[in-house]
Amino acid sequence: MPELPEVETIARGVDRRVSGDRIAEVWFGSHREPFKTPAARQAKGLEGRIVLSVHRTGKHLVCELGPATSAGKRGSKPEAQWIVHLGMTGRLLVTTPDAPVALHTHARLTLASGREIRFVDPRRFGRLEFRDLERMASFSGAGAEPLTIGAEAFAALFRGRRLSIKAALLNQTLLTGVGNIYADESLFRAGIRPRRMAGRLTRVELERLRVALREVLEHAIQLGGSSVSDYVDADGVRGFFQLEHCVYLRTGKPCRHCEAPIRRILIAGRGTHFCPQCQH
Repeated sequence: MPELPEVETIARGVDRRVSGDRIAEVWFGSHREPFKTPAARQAKGLEGRIVLSVHRTGKHLVCELGPATSAGKRGSKPEAQWIVHLGMTGRLLVTTPDAPVALHTHARLTLASGREIRFVDPRRFGRLEFRDLERMASFSGAGAEPLTIGAEAFAALFRGRRLSIKAALLNQTLLTGVGNIYADESLFRAGIRPRRMAGRLTRVELERLRVALREVLEHAIQLGGSSVSDYVDADGVRGFFQLEHCVYLRTGKPCRHCEAPIRRILIAGRGTHFCPQCQH
């Protein structure tokens, strides 16, 4: 599943290409699974709207939409939102109308510029939602934003938690956007074993983890995310951060720091990778 760096990379790419453009026509496929809001209601709400901006909230892509009269000016007050969750295999692509239409394409938004936004999802775990902000609240993530959370707030998230720090990092009501890849990589960088109880970590260890998490996420964004499965950015290009993974999917390979074999265990049903010498 795409995590924070992948979703951030896609959001920035889509924003650069379609901000200020108008949605001229909408087509949705016949499968019901991707639609959190009924397809007909989404189409009616989207057509004619100006895309003011596209940003990430947690693991969701949020398109801020205004009326056609807003002329696509940044800073205009949004009147609606189109919210995309990529699920396990979803892709949000910006392309031209003559580009081949991939199998499992569930949405095509034709823009006034002639470009198209396409949502492709083979496994249909992704979700598409439309919100009229005159009737509904703006979309917000359930947990804290790991790129901006401060030291006190970060430590407070884990105080008294009787679960492993790996499971706590994956809890989207605590931190939004962190998944298996970046939990493993951040714990390695912070030198903390994934089975340690979250509530028993010291303030020094938690601060080390907070800084490591931010550094790993920011570096992954710079490299376009990790392409370990189906992920590609808005242009269909794979990311490069997987080439720098220190532990994730490196079971049995030598640690890049100490050369001890990387181990894999299960925590909360998730494959978890760590170095038995570098992490304590």
